[in-house]
Formats: sequence, C-alpha cells, structure tokens
Amino acid sequence: MCPVQLFDVVSVSYTATLPSGEIIESTPEGKPLTLAIGSGQILKAAEASLLGMEPGQTRTVHIQPEDAFGPYRQGLVQEIPSAVFAGRIDPKPGMVLSLNMTKDGAAHQVPATVLAAGNETVTVDYNHPLAGRVITYTITLHAIGT
Repeated sequence: MCPVQLFDVVSVSYTATLPSGEIIESTPEGKPLTLAIGSGQILKAAEASLLGMEPGQTRTVHIQPEDAFGPYRQGLVQEIPSAVFAGRIDPKPGMVLSLNMTKDGAAHQVPATVLAAGNETVTVDYNHPLAGRVITYTITLHAIGT
C-alpha cells in the first residue's frame, strides 16, 4: 500500500499532551478519527506529520507554539475597569469571559481568561489558553482510504 499523501482520507487515533504530560485532547479509546489530509480537522503540523506514514505506524511529534496556538503575547494581557462588570458579573480568577475587542475597526467577541480581580481593575488575558505551549502529538495511523 502507498504511504499517506495529501488529500488522502485516513483513520487515526491520537493523544495531544503538554510537556507536563497533561492530556489536552485525544480520540476516544477504540474510536479512530476519520479525516482528509489537508482538511484542518487537527493542527496542520500534526496533519502534516501523517504524510509518508503507513497503516500501523505510530509517530510522536512536538509542535512548536508558532505551529500550534501561537506565541504567548504579553500585550494581550490587559486591565479593564471593574465598573465595566458592575451589576452584570463578579469576575473571579480562572473564569473565561466573552468580551468585546476592537480589531481593525470592527468589534469582535473573544474569550478572555480572568487572571486577577480587584476593586478597581480586572486583569484579563486574551491569549489562547495554549498559546506559547509546545504540544506533543502521538499519532497512530490505522487505515488509508476509509
């Protein structure tokens, strides 16, 4: 059988972990994921690692932040006046809020993680929770053309 090529439909199972060993995503036991190479169903770098594999092979790849959820940007940590939330919500550290942010003149609702909440200000982080993190994928190719 030919190895995996671009646009092939494949059946895979995988586990994505952080350097600490914490599992952040995985396919359910015994239920492989069917995907088309190039579809973007999983991180593109993880998808690309399947190229050239043959059924039965397992590969481990370490995906750098630039190819995963981006670098951590300190400029995306901001302080918001506590009065913005008055009467609507009582922000607590760890909460994920949907906040309005303006980019290129357009308003967008984006998730933000509350880092700290004081009487005067609330510190929020607009970075993706996995920004700046290396993600390790252990991928097993079960079949090509399923």
